[in-house]
Amino acid sequence: MAVVSMDRQYLVARPLCSDDSISGQYGKLYRHHKGLLHHFKEYFLICDSQRVKNAALSLLPVIGWMKIYRFREWLFNDIVSGISTGLVAVLQGLAFSLLARLPPGYGLYTAFFPAMVYFFLGTSRHLSVGPFPVLSMMIGDVVLRLADNAPVNITGFEELTLEERRVVVASSVTFLMGIFQLSLGLLRVGFIVIYLSDTLVSGFTTAAAVHILVSQLKFVLGLNVDSKNGILSIFRVSEIFRNISQTNLVDLAISIVIMVMVFIVKELNDMFKSKLPVPIPIEIIMTVITCGVSYGFNFTTRYNVTVIGDMLKGYEAPFAPNVEVMQQSVVDGFITAIVGFAVAFSVAKVYAVKHDYTINGNQELIAFGVSNIFGASFRSFAASTALSRTAVQESTGGKTQIASLISAMIAMIVIVGIGFLLEPLPRSVLGALVIVNLKGMLMQFREICYLWRKDKVDLVSILFVSKPLLVNGFSANILLFFLSPLCSVLANITGTDIYRDRKDYLCINEPKGVKIFRIPAPIFFANIDFFRDKLVKAVGFNPLRILRKRNRALRKIRKMVKSGELQLSPVNTVRPYADAREDEGDIEDLDQPVDFSDLPFWVNWNGELPSNIYVPPVPIHSLVLDFSAVSFIDISALNGLKTLLREFIRVDVEIYIISFILPKLHNCKFFDDEITTSMFYPTIHDAVLHTLEEHPSHSKVGGEKDKKVEFWP
Repeated sequence: MAVVSMDRQYLVARPLCSDDSISGQYGKLYRHHKGLLHHFKEYFLICDSQRVKNAALSLLPVIGWMKIYRFREWLFNDIVSGISTGLVAVLQGLAFSLLARLPPGYGLYTAFFPAMVYFFLGTSRHLSVGPFPVLSMMIGDVVLRLADNAPVNITGFEELTLEERRVVVASSVTFLMGIFQLSLGLLRVGFIVIYLSDTLVSGFTTAAAVHILVSQLKFVLGLNVDSKNGILSIFRVSEIFRNISQTNLVDLAISIVIMVMVFIVKELNDMFKSKLPVPIPIEIIMTVITCGVSYGFNFTTRYNVTVIGDMLKGYEAPFAPNVEVMQQSVVDGFITAIVGFAVAFSVAKVYAVKHDYTINGNQELIAFGVSNIFGASFRSFAASTALSRTAVQESTGGKTQIASLISAMIAMIVIVGIGFLLEPLPRSVLGALVIVNLKGMLMQFREICYLWRKDKVDLVSILFVSKPLLVNGFSANILLFFLSPLCSVLANITGTDIYRDRKDYLCINEPKGVKIFRIPAPIFFANIDFFRDKLVKAVGFNPLRILRKRNRALRKIRKMVKSGELQLSPVNTVRPYADAREDEGDIEDLDQPVDFSDLPFWVNWNGELPSNIYVPPVPIHSLVLDFSAVSFIDISALNGLKTLLREFIRVDVEIYIISFILPKLHNCKFFDDEITTSMFYPTIHDAVLHTLEEHPSHSKVGGEKDKKVEFWP
């Protein structure tokens, strides 16, 4: 074959080929794929000291990060963060207990026991484990159904008080939830659970937030309204309006003041977070003030305000869950397990990417499973994480789970020592704090207009999401995973314009500095992370980590040039004079494009760098993505793909895409200053010839299995 380039045209002359002729002429390899039995034997029957060590580190991640813990640099930050987070966790525990229809003190158990277990078993360094409003509401629905409405149907409930029945139901469902999470983790299927659509989970949590908002109105208004469960619970708002004339004006005034003050100060915290050493603990301040005022003016007797009342003093003995409750709540336990883990893993993944470490989905399932089983044995209810609480832990400087351990200690101190100080606190304060903490979930309603314009299929999943739909979505994800096709790295069959999997042929070669990656299926929420991992593995480097290392290195260079530790030579290169400490800076800035505008030189990152600076080289200059088989892409995958492309572009890798879904991309506003339509080409060969024309010094084609071949000019 001859490939001739004349005035940006190429002509191809080669014999007609069939798959059989290509296989025979170019030496197709038939690879033996290992079966399930082989993997089973390799995993369970082969045992050595290294595998035992890896298993121990995997089961107890605390060993791994404690080995690298910087006591002088991190301990103080963890202590400050733990105290701040612990105070928030105490208030959220009290408030979210109301959602679970339990006495407030049991929320403190949920803030203590699961966090203690997660400290040893969790892989996230920033997650604050404890009560989560959506899970609390889901537990509350089961409590209402089994403890309040039908107590005589369950053995052993006849001699229990209403409060005791509620605690037994909540703990038993939580125990079942933990069993599901632990089982999924031991079966190594964490990858399936996290394939729930972002829109599916956000739709479910947004709908739950509306139910939570309605459920807290009776506390805010000081009304005594009968509870409902299930889909009819949303209609309790009509009963609230029918009884609106009985509103306790003191409760209403307290709630309005609390919500306004907390909202304003939280907005100020977000606005000035870079200038404040720690966020203003407005919830704590308002709680202390309200407790003092309530106690001083005797709100209970003078204004008929409902307060927390007697708090739990110390810990109760462990107990076994009720088997009948577990039998009647299997579906609820499974859904709670999935939602709790999906939310926690999503939050953990955000902070893992931000701080450049990895988390393990299977180990996270095991950690949450054991946490909920252990906590339920001591009468806590469902634990996951709350984004606001985790944000406090991270923003106040928390580096590791030691902050969570201290946070749990704060909850313990309240339980065994100073809980009585919270007894005068009006329940309307807790209801107001719950409503304010729903802001993030309620703001997801803004996605409706966006999805209406961009992707009406995702909009349907948000508007009509329910528990059965969540179960069906999870089942569909399992099926989609097993039907997912394999990605491949392509190379050029020698002497043709044909590209095939580089592992399948002997006479095949790859253009130097170019990687050709093929995705042979639609891209959607369930496989975008899978495809990202495969692409990063194929190119041999993580572009986000390279970008962060480059920005950190550039900060060091700026600092060293400014201090005179680096000087410019006549050819504008840098010459080291002394060592300098790496400046971390804000992690968000590290994800931005490398900026040389304030320097009189630019850095060749693949060339020689000062002796105290190391940035891994990027082995390719161009990436060709074969999306010709991609017939569909949803909003979640589109956002993930856009982020991935930006990361490669910002480390100076040119992107070329072969795709036929341009109308969809235009409609979804996919293109911007960094990602442009000029990246798209009709065929792989057009893209390869263009990149070799742009990089003539890399116009050689080579591989391990063949001699070097040159594309003819």
